[in-house]
Amino acid sequence: MCKTDHISYTTAVEYLTTIDTPTLSNAIELLATRSRGEGFTPACIRCMFPELGRMCGYAVTAHVETLPQSAPCDGEKFIELYRTVQCSLKPAIIVFQETGARPDMSAHCGEIMATIFKQLGAIGLLTDSCVRDIAEVRALGFHCFARGSVASHGHFRIVRVGDPVQILGLVVQPGDILHGDENGALLIPREKIELVPGKVDLIRRRENDLLNYVRGAEFNLDDLRRWTVE
Repeated sequence: MCKTDHISYTTAVEYLTTIDTPTLSNAIELLATRSRGEGFTPACIRCMFPELGRMCGYAVTAHVETLPQSAPCDGEKFIELYRTVQCSLKPAIIVFQETGARPDMSAHCGEIMATIFKQLGAIGLLTDSCVRDIAEVRALGFHCFARGSVASHGHFRIVRVGDPVQILGLVVQPGDILHGDENGALLIPREKIELVPGKVDLIRRRENDLLNYVRGAEFNLDDLRRWTVE
């Protein structure tokens, strides 16, 4: 893809999909819009299907709850979520925050929900709980970032749709851009997003120069301190 000097928030996804998550993370650090310890998911959130490549899209958020026993399920909340996905910026990424005390005891998405989401223009899911129907969801090409997989959906319900959520410290607003690959998931900041391509190019040049030096005949450990990668 040709070098892009600037991007806007609503045209960013195509460009960002060409970049791996660690490079984007390094580029965002140069923007100084947030702490280096913020803006990404912790290690316990796994990329379930790394073979699908990079995921990038706009967040559709919901609070969900797993209960210890069955409770009345409001089917209209699922329809509300589906309509919100249908009306959202595309491609969409569903983001579920588990508000109950049993995040390891339900699947927030399986073949049926993934198929519906994909039909409505979503490409993936980020959740601090689990998923299931692994083979079927993989075959759909639907990205999942989750704690892992479980066999049962448990007592799972949707509580609220369209509010900000927090995925183990990562705060996600509706419409935020999320990026993920086998390295993990990352929030792309709205601030200074038009500067990201330039910072990506800078990171790539610095890393390429450093690696060429380390691999070359002139490599000397005493001189390594002059090579800095921010």
